[in-house]
Amino acid sequence: MSGRFTAACVQLSSAREVEPNIAAASALIRSARAAGAELIMTPEVSDMIEPKRQQRLAKAKGEAAHPMLAAFRELARETQAWLLLGSAVVRREDGDERLANRSFLLAPDGKVAARYDKIHMFDVELAGGESYRESNAFRPGEGAVLAPLPWGVLGLTVCYDLRFPHLYRALAQAGADFLTIPSAFTVPTGRAHWHVLMRARAIETGCFVFAPAQWGEHAEGRKTYGHSLIVAPWGEILAEAEDGIGFILAEIDTAKVAEARRAVPSLTHDRPFAAPAKKPALAAE
Repeated sequence: MSGRFTAACVQLSSAREVEPNIAAASALIRSARAAGAELIMTPEVSDMIEPKRQQRLAKAKGEAAHPMLAAFRELARETQAWLLLGSAVVRREDGDERLANRSFLLAPDGKVAARYDKIHMFDVELAGGESYRESNAFRPGEGAVLAPLPWGVLGLTVCYDLRFPHLYRALAQAGADFLTIPSAFTVPTGRAHWHVLMRARAIETGCFVFAPAQWGEHAEGRKTYGHSLIVAPWGEILAEAEDGIGFILAEIDTAKVAEARRAVPSLTHDRPFAAPAKKPALAAE
């Protein structure tokens, strides 16, 4: 692996209807391509943020009929760039009522080069009263995914996966040089953890991290944090988005991956160990 390329992360504020989101994303992708980007990535649920279950089910389409996937495939051909549709709400082919939160990597010829279903579901109660139950709406994915790019190997993940470092270690040890983490982070968790976790995933793996993010206020008052990031393998933030929709660019020097891993070769230092049996009882005073 060698060489340089320009990566772009698009920051969106997706609405609950798909067509306006296609228009907004397409305009930014074209602008990023005109600015020199060769790999252009959009956030999680780029196609729609529809909080209501029945409306989401009614709007969801399978891959063959999905309007944003079709539009992005055409955009890849038009721009001759590699595109990552960070994720889309996709009706599953197996009839499961739960949907897939699916990321698509598109080659410059418009073909789907890789697809990944988000593995970890965001089922939480936040201190401010926000509640999320992704597992009610989405069926978790079951496998990690790598995909070859002209400049190296890409590992695909989505948002809440960020909090499971063993996934990223497995991707890096299997050959990933770059990691995508398209996201729709909440504001409270974003303020607290976004930057430190993105930098940690880069440092732990010696990979570049690309994190295009949703920003702003969406339907039903949902708010997302934004701050799309491009992080180098040594943990430096190469580019960060401000508030608002737009895109960020960074030149990626692929030699930095090997350089970081030579400096700290921790990916080769795993040791087997016995897990603790269980939480021990507290000692008596």
